[in-house]
Amino acid sequence: MYPKEYMQFLVHFHGDQDFFECHEILEEYWKKVDSRNKESIWVGFILMAVSAYHHRRENFKGAKKTIIKSWQLLEKHKESISKLGLDETSLIDLLKNQEKHIEQSHNFRPYHLPISDKLLEKKCVKLAQSMGVSWKNRDGIPIEIIHRHLTRDRSLVIMERNEALKKKKRE
Repeated sequence: MYPKEYMQFLVHFHGDQDFFECHEILEEYWKKVDSRNKESIWVGFILMAVSAYHHRRENFKGAKKTIIKSWQLLEKHKESISKLGLDETSLIDLLKNQEKHIEQSHNFRPYHLPISDKLLEKKCVKLAQSMGVSWKNRDGIPIEIIHRHLTRDRSLVIMERNEALKKKKRE
């Protein structure tokens, strides 16, 4: 019923809080299913994860910019949010509240998305267990997850950008 990638996103968001991985998973899915549509609901979720990543690293400017884009985009997709097993009104309110915390430079505190479909939550708990991830993790987050972007292999991204630039020059 729900895309596997979406459920993986929820597991990482609520489990190990690997917001970078949340972004990676949904970005690949978005590219596959919504042809780079920048108004896609998936972009809203991606931006939400990016904002949480920035906020936790105290990049308040980046966190604010992305959380605003996230809730503005997700607000346009309220009906679709509901179909994804979340309470749409609570989600938008939660993100607006996060924006306030960011504006006031409050330390990041993990938050949970308002899952309204209890079957979805049960499936996510089971998936988390199979992935070796604690659901709604209360433990500390390893530094490797907090600063994940510093250790990733960017060679594929760089190659794709170079190919796009070459293509643009030929046109």
